[in-house]
Amino acid sequence: MDRESGRRRRRQYSPEFKAELVATCSRPGVSIASLALANGMNANVLRRWLVEHRKAQTAAAETTRSIDLAERRQEKPAFVPVKVEDRTIPAPPDIRIEVRRASTTVTVNWPTTAASDCAEWMRELLK
Repeated sequence: MDRESGRRRRRQYSPEFKAELVATCSRPGVSIASLALANGMNANVLRRWLVEHRKAQTAAAETTRSIDLAERRQEKPAFVPVKVEDRTIPAPPDIRIEVRRASTTVTVNWPTTAASDCAEWMRELLK
């Protein structure tokens, strides 16, 4: 308490002290309440420091990420010539059908582009 005015004054903590307690809280098995009590302070104050620390880390990560994205956008992709082999696909061969009856052989060549017509013709032929 301030003796002259009769009011309490807020305690002030150094940034180093805050950083030390926040780092200690991040260790496994550490109780925030017991750490605050051991340092003569309210646990809610220490919890607020933790929240502020996490927000600052998130903001720093976002800033770094946005800088990285901005740098990537400014980079111009390099042109890399690629040699491509000329692989023209040969026209598919015609459908070839040989029908033998006794001593007679009939050969039919049908374009593959009309394969469905060929199948219909075969169905009629084999009925």
